[in-house]
Amino acid sequence: MALRLTRSQSDAKDIYQDAFLKAYRNLRRFRFECSFYTWMYRIVTNLCLDHLRNRRIRREDPAVAFNADGEEYDRLNHVADSYPGVNPEHALLVRELRLRIDCALKKLTPRERIVFELKHYQGLRLRAVGEILNTTEETIKSTLFRATQKLRTILADSR
Repeated sequence: MALRLTRSQSDAKDIYQDAFLKAYRNLRRFRFECSFYTWMYRIVTNLCLDHLRNRRIRREDPAVAFNADGEEYDRLNHVADSYPGVNPEHALLVRELRLRIDCALKKLTPRERIVFELKHYQGLRLRAVGEILNTTEETIKSTLFRATQKLRTILADSR
């Protein structure tokens, strides 16, 4: 989940380590009001939210590299498919769609993005997302609806 939200392997590893360290240090405070699984998701989610807020303030650029001519390029655009029989046209369409969705997700607030990704990428139920974010299921429904509407508008405008 941290890797999916931060889009950076090093940031995800840091969050992963911080989450387990935080859980270990606070294990005696775990009150069994929710499952351990939900508690760990809450810790990781809060760390990801903090990271995304701080990154938004610092305005970090995506991971870029430089080619032999000194020109800057996005590494994600140059990841090759490992399947030998991949249809190049289909691969291009999938890559373009993935980039459009990733750009649209970046335009959501950190909370909207977390809710959307917990529901749709992690497959959690709304009640579990509410427990993780320490809020009601109705609030999560509202946030998810708002995020989905924003994504629809952004993706429709980017055609």
